[in-house]
Formats: sequence, C-alpha cells, structure tokens
Amino acid sequence: MLNLLFRRLTSASLKDGRARGAELFASVTGEARKPHWYVGGEVPDTIDGRFAMLATITALAVVRLEQMGEGGTAPSVALTERFIEVMESEHRELGLGDPGLGRTVRKLVGSLARRVELWRGTTGGEGEWVGAARESIYKDAVSPDALLHSAEALRAYWVRLDRTGLDALAEGRIA
Repeated sequence: MLNLLFRRLTSASLKDGRARGAELFASVTGEARKPHWYVGGEVPDTIDGRFAMLATITALAVVRLEQMGEGGTAPSVALTERFIEVMESEHRELGLGDPGLGRTVRKLVGSLARRVELWRGTTGGEGEWVGAARESIYKDAVSPDALLHSAEALRAYWVRLDRTGLDALAEGRIA
C-alpha cells in the first residue's frame, strides 16, 4: 500500500528528507486549516472533515513531488512520514492506545494512498476536478456551490504547486 505513496524508498532518502518534510507538512497543514474550506466549501469542521481536508492537500503535494522525478522522492517520503507521525501523535492524544493505534494509523495511511491515486489521475487529465473533490473530501451530500468552491480552490492550489520549484516546495514555500 505504501508503494502507492512513494515509488523508490531508500534509507538515504528517509534520512535526507526528514527536516524538510516538517516544513512542507506545516505548509500543507496551514492550507488545510484555511477557513474557506469549512465556510465556502462546507467541509464539516469535525475530526473527519479536517482529516479529509489535510489528506487531500497532502495528496496533491505528494503527486506534485512525484512529478518532479528523482528530486521529488526524498521530500515526498519525508512529507508522508511526517503525516504518519502526526496522525499517530494526534490519535494518542485522543486516547487511542497501542492495541488499536497501529490499525487506525494504517487505515489513515490507506486513506491518504487512495487520495494520492485519485489525484494522480485527476491532475493527469484522467478525471474531473468536481468528482475528485467530492470523493476526496465529502462523505455526505454537499451543496453544488460548496462542491464547486472546493473543486476550484483545489485546482487553484494545484496551480500554485505546479508553479513552485522543487527546493521551494520541499521547504514548504508554495508560490
């Protein structure tokens, strides 16, 4: 399953990308926390809604890093590792103990992997943004206006990712 998130994982890429992953994760988290997702996009302001938004934004960043070739591998791995670390930490804070924690984190990583696959196709022209936004963010019915808001905002975020060079992206400085 993790092969979907990063194609070539080496111990060197794990060590090299860790510090930069924290910066990019902070940037991704900042984007996912913007109020317009929860107001104009009507994303539920719940744990599930916030996770869906964070996983969606993270998936877009991972897909963009993948498109950057070998240079994007280490930052992609680092971002994914940071995502996993934060999910584990957050669930510990929520009181989830060791017996169930591993299973829960695996489900969350699987959810991220599904989103990465979805956005690979969508950004590659194989899908439409409105349908991808619905699948990636919303569990329940959503108003057409909110869905359109989210789809357009995700496309705008993708344009910003696309304009950002590798070093800037790895450091969380998205154009």
